[in-house]
Amino acid sequence: MLIVIALVRISGTAIRLLQQCPMDATASGNPTVQFHTITDQPITAIVVAVSNSASSTFQRNTRHCYGDSTPGEFPLAANPSIVLHVLTACNLDPQDLAKLEASHFIFQFIGSIATCSFFRQPANFAPDYELSISELAALDMCQKRAIFKPMTIDERQDLKQRCGGSWKLVLRFLLAGEACCRREKSQAIAGPGHSIAVTSAGVVYSFGSNSSGQLGHGTTEEEWRPRIIRSLQGIRIIQAAAGPGRTMLISDAGLVYAFGKDSFGEAEYGVQGSKMVTSPQLVESLKNIYVVQAAIGNFFTAVLSREGRVYTFSWGNDGRLGHQTEPNDVEPHPLLGALENIPVVQIASGYCYLLALACQPSGMSVYSVGCGLGGKLGHGSRTDEKQPRLIEQFQALNLQPTVISAGAWHAAVVGRDGRVCTWGWGRYGCLGHGNEECESAPKVVEALGNVKAVHVATGDYTTFVVSEDGDVYSFGCGESASLGHNAVVDEEQVNRHANVLSPELVTSLKEVKERVVQVSLTNSIYWNAHTFALTESGKLYAFGAGDKGQLGVELVNNQTERGNPERVDVDLS
Repeated sequence: MLIVIALVRISGTAIRLLQQCPMDATASGNPTVQFHTITDQPITAIVVAVSNSASSTFQRNTRHCYGDSTPGEFPLAANPSIVLHVLTACNLDPQDLAKLEASHFIFQFIGSIATCSFFRQPANFAPDYELSISELAALDMCQKRAIFKPMTIDERQDLKQRCGGSWKLVLRFLLAGEACCRREKSQAIAGPGHSIAVTSAGVVYSFGSNSSGQLGHGTTEEEWRPRIIRSLQGIRIIQAAAGPGRTMLISDAGLVYAFGKDSFGEAEYGVQGSKMVTSPQLVESLKNIYVVQAAIGNFFTAVLSREGRVYTFSWGNDGRLGHQTEPNDVEPHPLLGALENIPVVQIASGYCYLLALACQPSGMSVYSVGCGLGGKLGHGSRTDEKQPRLIEQFQALNLQPTVISAGAWHAAVVGRDGRVCTWGWGRYGCLGHGNEECESAPKVVEALGNVKAVHVATGDYTTFVVSEDGDVYSFGCGESASLGHNAVVDEEQVNRHANVLSPELVTSLKEVKERVVQVSLTNSIYWNAHTFALTESGKLYAFGAGDKGQLGVELVNNQTERGNPERVDVDLS
């Protein structure tokens, strides 16, 4: 039992005693499993206590990890199921599992020595008798993921090789996607003039502008209150994307439903496709691709498969996205170049460009492709890129990206250590560096030095950052009151449209008295912006422009916007 206790204690602070593995030098920080009969002490304290004990009880119950089983002994190697249960029950991060195999730390017990080489040996369990205990634990945790369960044996092996040949790397890939995309969790999307809200159960509400049928209710009438898309009854939606006059929804089966403008590449406000689709319609060309995320940019649309492959529609003429297509092309094309053999966990689109967060054995990285105007591709120049190119600046900053966001003209990233980087066109102060200058390479937002960020959202010259504590900071263009600040210009006047050049705490959201977990804001140069803030209990708050009903709250006295967050009458829990 003592070794099992020691294994439980590995998660959290005690794991720092183990040798750091090449995969990641950061411990997971998972909560330590507590037992009422165990004091909170590190592994070394347990080891010393056991080795110094001379009681007859301990002598009669000596535990050995190896060797023949004799009365009174517990051969751990012959009972790996106990260790496997502990590893999976604690939900150890892949980094922690890797450290178990990489470490040479020694647990010393009375009369025996057990090294962590135990975790590198075959566990003799199905489905693969050659898998080590830590590999088997990682596979077991992968199998709990919704997008992994339906995969065939061959598909799982292909994913394993694509991720680097280890189930621990596959687990890291899956966890990274869940963390940055809120996959299978409640979410709210502030689109251009219309809004989409998804509950944790996969029920979809829509409201706002509906001139192209982008609300999915079978009509073109505006909706000023959240309304369920009833034609999706029985289909669980896990992701949503909203663009100009268009909406895309992704089900837990990897199927994509689209409605609104029937083209994947039109961006201009008021321009219609050859026809409108007013109810969710299955995208036939994607039926053979298991999709987990979609991103609607200007002139193109991109989707991400569960294997981490990126496909794009339209905007491929002149090889702008690595292939030659027409603007009205409705067939997906794989994104060629550097990302062909690198798994991607998140995509983000802005005005004429695409960002991809990639997961490699050496760590996380960001690639960009498309229009480089304003320096928004992050390569230190303003030139276009026809194929994905690695943004190298993060290596120089020693920053491991975990979340990406692409605004219309600027972009942002959150690092594992909580730092925030921004780059691109700095108009109105949307980069948060205290000025309106452009930055052609990622630059750390120094004003957020005391904030550990976990989420970032960018729009049309606006940026929001969510901290680990649930606080929200915003900066950039104050138009449409979408920043949530009520800056006092003088004693009698409140200027809700003031631009903010450096991050400021959105104090109006502090009054909610609940942690904010997601912010979404309009990312379009053709519409006045509105913003959503989602709390951990599923409450949704809206502010900014609401002239088409996109806030989901009633406006009176000829109001066109709301400066303070107001609760939307919808429960997303």
